[in-house]
Amino acid sequence: MGNTVKTAALLGVLSALLLAIGELFGGANGLLIAFAFAVVMNFGSYWFSDKVVLRMYRAQEVGPDHRLHQIVERLARNAGLPMPRVYIIPQASPNAFATGRNPRHAAVAATEGILRLLDDAELEGVLGHELAHVRHRDILTSSIAATIAATIMMLARWAQFAAIFGGFGGRNDREGSNPIALLATIIVAPLAAALIQAAISRSREFDADRGGAAIAGTPYGLASALRKIEAASQRVPLAANPATAHMFIMKPFAGRGMLALFSTHPPTEQRIAALLGER
Repeated sequence: MGNTVKTAALLGVLSALLLAIGELFGGANGLLIAFAFAVVMNFGSYWFSDKVVLRMYRAQEVGPDHRLHQIVERLARNAGLPMPRVYIIPQASPNAFATGRNPRHAAVAATEGILRLLDDAELEGVLGHELAHVRHRDILTSSIAATIAATIMMLARWAQFAAIFGGFGGRNDREGSNPIALLATIIVAPLAAALIQAAISRSREFDADRGGAAIAGTPYGLASALRKIEAASQRVPLAANPATAHMFIMKPFAGRGMLALFSTHPPTEQRIAALLGER
């Protein structure tokens, strides 16, 4: 429940930031135009994400005689979820993701590398995590966050052009423009939006870990799998598109220091500690 409340609070902060910038820069009209653009972009991503991402990674659907399909079928039954489509990704790096706009239109995909690396108990933990994302409708949550963040970034870009060409949105010209507010709109707001969006994603990962452990019946398989995946991924990196990195159970690109603030995944040691009740 804690991460759910945190996600709702972060979405609220992101929304408040959007409203403040919209009013500062373009008033109601500027806000609505930017929001409409963002909705159109992210609606397509939400509605067709499964087809686009699966095609991007050359995923091949597998049937009931495949080990991966059998484990997903068993876990989906345990979770009370409709059976998703199941895919293999022809990559040696170990990883997995779930996609689809709702539980009835879901797909679970795993790389060839993860099937070779993990035993059945560990694979159950990973696939339970992905089914937890499906159950929690995290694709919808991430789409909402992406829509708001994209709107903020679009408004910031407009503010930058307005500053260059001498105009500043829909406010009355007699009021003038506040250079500090303009600078904050151009630089600080997009940075804040990216940070909040990443924090929402990390919160959903913690919830999916916990939900996946419940679906699998134990946290130990997932904890062991996370250790193995992190170690193997450093030796054999995943050739992933950065735009889809947040979907995988382990982020393909590691961030250290300040870069970790923008990471869509919590550090592996924190995830394991939370799973095993050590934090």
